[in-house]
Amino acid sequence: MSHLKTNIGSFLAISDMMSLMNMSSGFLSIISSINNNFELSAILMLVAIIFDSIDGWVARKTNRQDDLGFGKNIDSLSDIVSFGVAPAVFIYTCINTTPGILQIIVILTSLLIVICGVLRLTRYNVISEKIDTTDFIGFPIPGIAYILATFYLSGIFNPYMAIILSIIVSLIMISNIKYPKFDNKPLIGFCAILILILILPAKIAVFNLNIPAIILLLCCLYYLIINLIKR
Repeated sequence: MSHLKTNIGSFLAISDMMSLMNMSSGFLSIISSINNNFELSAILMLVAIIFDSIDGWVARKTNRQDDLGFGKNIDSLSDIVSFGVAPAVFIYTCINTTPGILQIIVILTSLLIVICGVLRLTRYNVISEKIDTTDFIGFPIPGIAYILATFYLSGIFNPYMAIILSIIVSLIMISNIKYPKFDNKPLIGFCAILILILILPAKIAVFNLNIPAIILLLCCLYYLIINLIKR
């Protein structure tokens, strides 16, 4: 261990740059929320999900050697920014409240998202190499950013429902419920196309309802609920 290289270049790989792009998108989402640009904030959370979904693929394609676990740690730390702090700040800033009980509920909901996100990712890092399963234990953390972002962009956003959804999803993240990893490539490709459509300036909307966002929201809610029913 005394000969271990400590310069940052000896740790970083191409896949880690994808994780940093994930984190950067999450940070910019936070800045956008603070500046009350909630549409951009939601879009940036979806961009973060794209980078998060390809870092593992890049690592496999480049035969990443990660004996020290640097990649796993940078991925988790990036995820807590993009899928823990970013959605928490988003929901706090986009729900305008006057001082009172509702404001306290929003603050506690935001805090719950961050706490459950940290617990979810820490548990994953601890058990990932010690249990024999390919499933997620608890709802995947990008899911809460995905749900809030598509819900807001859909045109049917409701602050009270957003609070309820955030509480439910946060608690399911730290549950022991197993969620299968995505292996339906046509569906993944379809969702990726819809996310790209959302990111583009042109909108596909009917009666102010954003159709791609609604489809993505329903797909994620189906994934959330169907595995609760199967339990």
